[in-house]
Amino acid sequence: MAPGAEPQTLLSVEDALAAVLARARPLGAEDVELANAAGRVLAEDALAAVDLPPFPSSAMDGYAVRAADLPALLPVTERVAAGRPAGRALASEEAFAIATGGAVPDGADAVVPIEDVEHRDDAVEIAAPVDAGTNVRPRGGDVRAGAVVVAKGTRLAAAQIGALAAAGVARPRCTVRPRVSVLATGTELRAPGDELRAGEVYEANGVMLAAALTAAGAVVTSVDVVADDPAAHRAAIERGLEADVFVTSGGVSVGEHDLVREIERELGVEEIFWRVAVKPGKPISFGVREKTLVFGLPGNPVSSLVGFELFVRPALAALTGAADAEPQFRVGRLVTTVRRNAERDEFLRARSRLEGDDVVLEPVTGQESHMIARAASADALVHVARGDGEVVSGSTVRYLSLV
Repeated sequence: MAPGAEPQTLLSVEDALAAVLARARPLGAEDVELANAAGRVLAEDALAAVDLPPFPSSAMDGYAVRAADLPALLPVTERVAAGRPAGRALASEEAFAIATGGAVPDGADAVVPIEDVEHRDDAVEIAAPVDAGTNVRPRGGDVRAGAVVVAKGTRLAAAQIGALAAAGVARPRCTVRPRVSVLATGTELRAPGDELRAGEVYEANGVMLAAALTAAGAVVTSVDVVADDPAAHRAAIERGLEADVFVTSGGVSVGEHDLVREIERELGVEEIFWRVAVKPGKPISFGVREKTLVFGLPGNPVSSLVGFELFVRPALAALTGAADAEPQFRVGRLVTTVRRNAERDEFLRARSRLEGDDVVLEPVTGQESHMIARAASADALVHVARGDGEVVSGSTVRYLSLV
């Protein structure tokens, strides 16, 4: 669509998201040191290098025995520490002291916990029988060598990192992190800390988006701020289009100073959509130039934040091949009655809290799209689907977490 053209109808959030994800292809892959892999997404299944455990091991501090010998008074003839296997196999009618994690010696098929025995000089009396396999972790009981430890498309967090390390995976193959360039536009923008003159405001969107992008796993290559000047816009946009993803803030509406979409078109960006049935954030645009995804977010800070969560974050996830690319909605209970917007899905900033097993959501005061300071107290975006009437207090609603 040519910049300045007015669409007859607004694109639904669902259709806009589908258009974005259809064009967000996973990037290349690279081997990553495990210590640096937190937050990365696996490009292929990670396979265990060894059986885990790699040997039968003790689940308890106790005594390795033969179950067939019990009950009995058994001499303790050797001690097995973790990392120091026994020097010989266990013979009939004897016991080895063994530590948790120690290798169960050949000949033993059970471990009796230390608290279940009575000590008699260099012997232990075990009064009750046990079954073979008691307190013994079998070799490969967690995972076998060559089996999948963590599946392709998984974002690696602490539990997955621990599993990979235990299974001997030193360099998992992960998708490349998207390189993202950010551009904030507006002659009125000044850096935080500078003195403001009449008509000026502090620039917040660029740093806000950079923080959100970094937290989402992207590599932010630049954050530029330009005045409403065609030459400055063109130079900054040309630089931004060299990244995997280019995100602009401001300049995507129809005012005489809204230059972004026109200059992007001149530079070869194919606009896929402009204006979405969402509040706040209606004038959002999305396009592509070759492999670069191009997002035009509105200048109002909360509109930029909502556009990021609905469209940019899912695109980043898709570029990394994540299995959960779509927005991750949760379910909570609304504690106030809100009126629906007849034409647009609305996303209300809200505070969440637990009441019993329920998450309850209370919209903050001041929902205008410029009120970023009010939004700072919110930790959720509550989705109020477009339509007639109200969503009454106590209703179940979907929301996106902001933390």
